Amino acid sequence: MHAEMVLILLVTLLVAQIVLVQWKARHFKSYQRATLLGMWLIPVALCIKFYWVRFTVVWLVFSVVTGFVCYKASQKPLSGTTPRWVYKWFLLIYKLSYAAGIIGYLVIMFTIFGLSILVMVKPQTSMDFGLLLLFYGLYFGVVARDIAEVCADTMAAQIGYYSTTGLPSKNLDLKTCAVCGNEIIIMNDEDAIIEKTIRLNCGHIFHEFCIRGWCIVGKKQTCPYCKEKVDLKRMFPGPWERPHVLYGNLLDWIRYLVAWQPVIILIVQGINWILGLE
Repeated sequence: MHAEMVLILLVTLLVAQIVLVQWKARHFKSYQRATLLGMWLIPVALCIKFYWVRFTVVWLVFSVVTGFVCYKASQKPLSGTTPRWVYKWFLLIYKLSYAAGIIGYLVIMFTIFGLSILVMVKPQTSMDFGLLLLFYGLYFGVVARDIAEVCADTMAAQIGYYSTTGLPSKNLDLKTCAVCGNEIIIMNDEDAIIEKTIRLNCGHIFHEFCIRGWCIVGKKQTCPYCKEKVDLKRMFPGPWERPHVLYGNLLDWIRYLVAWQPVIILIVQGINWILGLE
């Protein structure tokens, strides 16, 4: 019986991998929406089932604020200041999740090597704290990153410079940032508000904050106007900024474990129940 259960598990995992890969390759948008929905609902459903109040409260606050941000990003016509505020929120969540993940990992390592005793903390307490921080950082980092991509596509379509065909729907003024739609240099009477800008290889100029939000938060690696590939190594020359890109890849690996692994396990349990295996 146990051999049959292991065989069912292996076959289900194999079939699920094939289905998910084909789904992602053929219908990416529906796959993205389904993954995001699973990431958003499955963990909180488990927390409600086991009466884990702390995560439920944090998830509720995050959902309310993020829902308002998404509402602002989908409004028509889109305000010129909306993209900046949307990027600010998701960059804040991105940095907080990154910091929580790193701190949680360090706490776990310190506990494994017995360093928690130096600060008079029980190993079990420090391990629980480290795992909690690591989970919060990974989970909210993944969810916020996926929602940020949806908002980035929505805002870009509203701004009108970016399209799915790759052809801009209108010409770009050299004094305008194609991400936020605001002028590069804003004149205020006799004074000028000048933000730091970045010129891409294609020659288009953007506010540094806007293009970093477009590439890091929205997972875009192309120019928002002409879709030429962005040189991330040139944009992130500092040694302290490169880990952000690597951390983004780590969040992609975690997505499968949180969104689809529980579904696969539920399917396996259903098959075992139908076949009368215990």
